[in-house]
Amino acid sequence: MIGGGPAGLNAALVLGRARKNVVVIDEGRPRNGVTRQTHGFLTRDPISPSEFRRIAKEQISSYPSVNFVEDTALSITGTDGDFQITTARGETYRSKKLLFAVGMKDLPVDIKGLADVYGKSAFICPYCDGWELREQPLVLIVKGADALHMAKMISGWTNQLTICTHGPDELTDEQREELNQHNVPVFDSPIQTVESNEGMVQQVVLEDGTRIPCTGIFFRPKLTTGSDQPQAIGCQITEAGTVIVDNFGKTNVSGVFSAGDAASQLHQAIIAASLGSLAGVGINNELNEEAWNKHFEGN
Repeated sequence: MIGGGPAGLNAALVLGRARKNVVVIDEGRPRNGVTRQTHGFLTRDPISPSEFRRIAKEQISSYPSVNFVEDTALSITGTDGDFQITTARGETYRSKKLLFAVGMKDLPVDIKGLADVYGKSAFICPYCDGWELREQPLVLIVKGADALHMAKMISGWTNQLTICTHGPDELTDEQREELNQHNVPVFDSPIQTVESNEGMVQQVVLEDGTRIPCTGIFFRPKLTTGSDQPQAIGCQITEAGTVIVDNFGKTNVSGVFSAGDAASQLHQAIIAASLGSLAGVGINNELNEEAWNKHFEGN
């Protein structure tokens, strides 16, 4: 399998316990490495992303059929029952089934200073980080209908909200009025910079000179798939860039599965892990059925 985040790790755990040989190929650069803590994961709240992976690998090591390789998958050939994965280090691995748990990657942000606070005081998911910013003044960098949606969602943590659309926006008059009635100001001027101190945001400065003091930011990131290999091998992809799968992570390509952020827009560690578990079950069921049928045919 390709990818060693929560999805790949949980799939490896399921398959290891099912006595299947597994190789987890991961380049060791997780997207959530920018943040200090992972939240919302039962029995692991809070925990750093690196510690989460360390504990997971330590526990999975109890199952000797699972191996971890720090490398990058460069190309994949073959078909169901015999895939060949070539890596950046020149290694080739063969596998009957293939799981893409490659997650998503952030594209560079186009707002000066935002990268300095990302993962420290600027976040993308209030379910992951809203508690730490409760009852604090926050800026939401978001456009259109998403602005109203995000304001409603985050209002459960704080009512001190300001929306910055970072340029002309398609908010309707009705949406603006609804935000106004809930005391949520909207600024359309582009953001000049995000001022911070050691990763903690202090204020958002707009090009028209407006200064918005705040202690936290939520924003919509620009994302791309963590690897182009799913599409290269023929997996169907949504407009949002996620791999299309069934309830057990199976793609349209025979023998190929996907799980986690790569196959869902619900970007939370615990959801990624659960999807990895389901994909592990799906893979194991296919392998068992194929072995069963082969034995029957041999007799």
